[in-house]
This record gives sequence, C-alpha cells and structure tokens, in this order.
Amino acid sequence: MPQDVNAIMVFAAGFGTRMGELTRAQPKPLIRVNDAALLDHALDLADAAGIGRIVVNTHYLADQIVRHLGTRPDIALSHEADEILETGGGLKQALPLLGRGPVLTLNSDAVWTGQNPLIQLLQAWDPAEMDALLLLLPAPLTRGHRGTGDFVMDQAGRIRRAGGQPGLTYLGAQILKTDGLSAIPDRVFSLNRLWDQAIAEGRAFGLVHNGLWCDVGHPGGIAEAEQMLAEADG
Repeated sequence: MPQDVNAIMVFAAGFGTRMGELTRAQPKPLIRVNDAALLDHALDLADAAGIGRIVVNTHYLADQIVRHLGTRPDIALSHEADEILETGGGLKQALPLLGRGPVLTLNSDAVWTGQNPLIQLLQAWDPAEMDALLLLLPAPLTRGHRGTGDFVMDQAGRIRRAGGQPGLTYLGAQILKTDGLSAIPDRVFSLNRLWDQAIAEGRAFGLVHNGLWCDVGHPGGIAEAEQMLAEADG
C-alpha cells in the first residue's frame, strides 16, 4: 500500500438542511445510525485504514462536534467560523493541518459495507498517473440517493462527466492532489474545479467500490442505511 498518502479531511461543516427537524438542534454528523454518530462511522474507517493525520472541518453547531471529539486529541479541527467554505475552500483552509502531498477526503454523511473505502483507494492510488481518484458506484446500486450518476469511466479507469447519461455516482471518498488549490484565488469554491482540471488533463480516475453505500443526507436515509447494514451482517 503506498505510504505517500497519510492524511484525511473529513467534511463535517454543512447545515444538513435536507434533514429538516433532525438538524435543527444538532449537526448532521452527529445523527446516529445503528447507535453510532455518522461522524464516528467515518472516523472508524480512517482509524481502520491507519491514516496518521485526521482533520475534521466544522461550522454549523461546531461546539457540539468539538465536545463529541473531546476524547480524540489526535484529531485536528479546521473551524470555518464566518461561513461555510464548500469542499474546495474548506480543504484549502485545512492544508496547514493536513500537510503536503495528496490527501484523502471523506464525506461524513454516509455509511458503507464491503471493503474499507479508504483502504481500497490507497491500494489503487498511482500518483504517477493520477491527480484524482474518486470512489464510485453504479447509480442503481446506491442507497438513499437519487440520480443517474455523475461520471462515466473508460477501460483505463479515466473518468469524465456523465452529462445526463446513466453512469457512476460519486460516493464522497477520494484521493486528491492538492497542488492546484493554491492557484484558485477564491475563498469559497467546490472541488469540482480541481476535478474538471484533472479530467481535462486525463488525470482523473475512478474506482468502483467493492461493497454498498448509503447516503444519509435526508431522514429516510437513516432507515435505509440501517437496513443495508443489517443485510450485510446477515
């Protein structure tokens, strides 16, 4: 397993508006699935993959996440106090905590079955060929998620935008080279800008997840995720 990727950004700053009343008084990453917070499901993956440096970003009801992580002094926090910086701006702000080199990123609003997605990414990462490696799943296999897919992939694993045709859904886990962030002057922006650059240069790749995935971005996703986990345990 390549050792040049040893830092992860866990995104946990969003408002969780699709959760309705469930996030009126608590941040989405602390919603529980199978008696564990979504954030803990994500951190368990990072711990099991042996990631040495973990950074979590915060904004909405950040004090609750700070208290929740009080027993984890090994986790660094990147506070987006004034405004949510989106994925690109949030990652750019966190770079001093993450260090140099490629990083893993992981959304905290999903659960997984099958192979640890972070280990799967690390095993497939090839920095000589790749600037981005995104974990994907055919759209019909996703749980708790709508849409026909975000990307299509060729036989070599290179990806491009699906453009409305059936394709593969991005699962919120990736390895990404961060060099290009310094060239973006904006404070608030999406990582789509780095993806589009990597796609244009033929250096954006996809990897199909060896397992299932459920988006827990809306109330119905909680039951769907718990059902998926029960099926995997059975």
